[in-house]
Amino acid sequence: MKKVFLVEDSAPLLQRIRELTGAVPNAQVVGEATTATGAIAGILKAQPDIVLVDLNLAEGSGFDVLRALHARLPAVEFYMLSNFSEYPYRQLAERLGAARYFDKSRDFERVRDLVAERAAALAH
Repeated sequence: MKKVFLVEDSAPLLQRIRELTGAVPNAQVVGEATTATGAIAGILKAQPDIVLVDLNLAEGSGFDVLRALHARLPAVEFYMLSNFSEYPYRQLAERLGAARYFDKSRDFERVRDLVAERAAALAH
């Protein structure tokens, strides 16, 4: 079972991501946060396999989460979601440890596919 942690400050988007990932076999949402501080504490406690993290949060940013945790939790796969698809954002996310960067306006459904792919890899 792949454990997934969600970091998103928009309630409707958080609900949608929860629905997408919750429907994936062999994947379980183990925590959620709306702020960088809450995400850092929650991820350290939950020890997920996958973290889906929004760039802009109610307090702080997804970059703050990556800076604080990527080196401490190298086995965790971090994936960033954002409405900002410009190259500098993608480049910084990757430099800070994001495995992939998703544009919410066009890649949203790919998040489910990614979680399904990672959960299926674990099952085999």
